[in-house]
Amino acid sequence: MEDKLKKELGTATLKSAGHSGGGCISQGQSYHTDTGKVFVKLNHKSQAKLMFDGEMASLEAIIQTGAIKVPKPVKVIELDTGGCVFVMEHLDIRGLNKYSKQLGEQLAHLHLHNKRQLQKVSEEQQTIGKGAGQSAAAYVDKYGFSTSTCCGYIPQDNEWQDEWETFYSRQRLELQLNMLEKSNGDREARELWAALQLKIPQFFGDVQMVPALLHGDLWGGNVGETAEGPVVFDPASFYGHSEFELAIAGMFGGFDGSFFSAYHDKIPKAPGFARRNQLYQLFHYLNHWNHFGGGYRGSSISVMKDLLK
Repeated sequence: MEDKLKKELGTATLKSAGHSGGGCISQGQSYHTDTGKVFVKLNHKSQAKLMFDGEMASLEAIIQTGAIKVPKPVKVIELDTGGCVFVMEHLDIRGLNKYSKQLGEQLAHLHLHNKRQLQKVSEEQQTIGKGAGQSAAAYVDKYGFSTSTCCGYIPQDNEWQDEWETFYSRQRLELQLNMLEKSNGDREARELWAALQLKIPQFFGDVQMVPALLHGDLWGGNVGETAEGPVVFDPASFYGHSEFELAIAGMFGGFDGSFFSAYHDKIPKAPGFARRNQLYQLFHYLNHWNHFGGGYRGSSISVMKDLLK
C-alpha cells in the first residue's frame, strides 16, 4: 500500500506520523510526506470507493460554504490488492470542549448558506440588467445530492426530489426498512411502517423550509476541535431539512447545552420540532439496526409506535 501511496501522491517520503485512529467502518493512519502530514483512511469493503467518493464530495461541498472547518480532501485511491484509501489533510484534532458554542453557531451558518444563496439570487434578479441564469450565486432548489453518500457503510439514495417529505420517506426510511425486510422479515416493523408512512405529511404542517447542506452524520464521534476552533469530519452530506442534523446529535451525547443554544439562536425551533426530531431519530435507529443487528430493534419499534400515537 505504501508504494502505491507514494506514487499516487508524488512523494518520496511516506513515514508513519504515529497517529492512528478509526472506528467500526474504516481504519486511519497519519503519514509525513514531502509536502506535510496527511491522514489516510483505509477500507477493504467492496463499496469502499463509493463510500470515499461520497465523503470527498461532501467535504468539498462543506468547504465551499466557508461555514465550518473540515479536513481538506486530497485523493481517493483504489488499491491493487483490493479496497480503497482516502487521503486528506492531517489535523491535530482533540475532543470537543471549549468550542462547543462556536460549533453550534457554525453549523447554523452551514444550514443557512443555501438560503442566503437564494436571497442573493432573488436580489440580483430584481436588479436592472440582471435576469435569471446570470447570478453568480449557486442555489440548490431540491433535496438530494450530486452523488451517493454513505451513512456508515450503507449507500444512501440521493436522487433529487422536489419535496422533502417524499425524499425522506422513500429515500431514507423506506430504504432502511426494505433492507431490514430482506435480512429479517420483521412483521411488526413492516406493519408499523405501513401505518406511519401515511402519517408523515402531518408532521410538517405549515413548516417552511429551504434545502440545507447537511453534514449528514453529526454524532459526537464526528466532531472535535483544533487549537483554532471546531472541526467536523466523516460527513455523509446531502441537501435536506436542517432539523434532520440535530437528531443524531441528541442521541448519543457529545454535545452540551451551549451547542444547541447557539444553534437555535440562529435557527429557532419551528412548531412540532420535538415530534419531527423523533421522526428523524428513527432513521438513525433503523440505520444502526441494519449495521449492528437486533440490539437496535427495540428502539426502532418504540419510536415508530410513539410517532403513531
